Amino acid sequence: MSFSHSDAASIREEKGGVKEHDEVDPDAEFGGTEARKKLEKKLLLKLDIRMSILVVIYILNYIDRNNAGAARLRGFQTDLHLVGEEFATLLSILYVGYIIMQIPSNMFLNYIGRPSLYLPGCMIVWGVISALTGITKNFTGALLTRFFLGFVEAAFFPGSLFLLTKWYKRTEIGLRTAILYCGNIISNAFGALIASGILGGMNGDLGHAAWRWLFFIEGALTVFVAICAIFILPDFPTTTRWLTDEERRLAMRRMEEDAGVGDQNETEEGGKFHGLYLAVTDWKVWWFALAMTAQVVALSFNAYFPTLSATLGYNPTVTLLLCAPPFIFTVLLAFWLSRHSDKTKERFYHMTVSYIFGIIGFVIAICTMNTAARYVSLFLMAQSYAGFVVMYAWMSNSFPRPPSKRAVCLSLINGFSQLGNIAGSYVWPSNWGPTYRYSYGICIACTGTAIAMSWVFREHLKHLNKKEEEEEQEKGIQEKGFRYLL
Repeated sequence: MSFSHSDAASIREEKGGVKEHDEVDPDAEFGGTEARKKLEKKLLLKLDIRMSILVVIYILNYIDRNNAGAARLRGFQTDLHLVGEEFATLLSILYVGYIIMQIPSNMFLNYIGRPSLYLPGCMIVWGVISALTGITKNFTGALLTRFFLGFVEAAFFPGSLFLLTKWYKRTEIGLRTAILYCGNIISNAFGALIASGILGGMNGDLGHAAWRWLFFIEGALTVFVAICAIFILPDFPTTTRWLTDEERRLAMRRMEEDAGVGDQNETEEGGKFHGLYLAVTDWKVWWFALAMTAQVVALSFNAYFPTLSATLGYNPTVTLLLCAPPFIFTVLLAFWLSRHSDKTKERFYHMTVSYIFGIIGFVIAICTMNTAARYVSLFLMAQSYAGFVVMYAWMSNSFPRPPSKRAVCLSLINGFSQLGNIAGSYVWPSNWGPTYRYSYGICIACTGTAIAMSWVFREHLKHLNKKEEEEEQEKGIQEKGFRYLL
């Protein structure tokens, strides 16, 4: 059953009217309001500690996905005899499998309710596949490993977003999404540092090229972390075994209070595919997906960051080391921006300011080949990810109920947006370098499109909030219900 504003209003009308004049403490089952606050703080701390493993997983997820860019600097392209657009095809083919599997994966995750087994299981498989890239001899072999890598990696990010929405309120999700997505951003920094060490010191060891060791080592590390994650990750509130009964009741109460109805109390009709139907027939889902796709194209510089850093004129080791500072800065900014966005309960303007600074970075890179100026432009481009983190939090807030629809929405939007990575793989051809003016021009146009579409989305949510408020006033409901964050 789909959850709407009128549903929320009717629930409050049925339940809330009596409670208005009820003197009973609603937190009595937790020992009162103060006791509940202490229990809630303890619950969130326990969750945050366990959820932190997702950051480590995401770092490895993105390193395994993007290590081809670093390997390119040390013989990957030459040894596999790649010509023309074959390297770009290797980058883009990963997202074909990534797109195909996201929706089925999240539907399956919602059905089984055991992310602690499912997500690490997928991680073990993609770690093995990533390591196998190190034994490929030609374009075809690399193409197959990259395709299946994306096929299995697809489970992680939308599954993690869905897991977060099962535990955290709308005003908590922004910071947690930032913490999760910082795994992506940190991977650009630490991935480059790890790669510089392996590529600079292991060439010829045991008869293997350095770029092959890069895939072997990072793949093995992924498998090890996945095994640890099985024992750390939580499941859903109703299926997590290490919660006390009181903590479980509080976890479910929190989500019920946040959206007017809890996941565990929601009766879904129409079978297993009803959530899919609700998602694909909601125009807001497709609109947001297109906006996010445009921004993903604008962020396509990420896969070519070592190449852009190389235009500064330094050797391969220094080039990789220079990739780290812009993304370390971005991590700090993303934390601050997301936390401020949560506190102010505002998404659009927080996101847009970051995107505008990204456009300034693109403009600087177009206008000059000065080394210092272009390095500053890399910082400005990279910080666009801080706004993108806020955009992901906004996505999680905007499609709350029912859970089956939410699972599909998160995976559909994220999966559809990966078309931007496929297109973005071809935005940076070598013959456009070293200035890459046309590439940066495309990024500017795509960022502008994302901002414009997001503004329309915001105005529509604003209209829905106003409509809900009017319905509550007409029915004399005093308790304020669900509101979209703008």
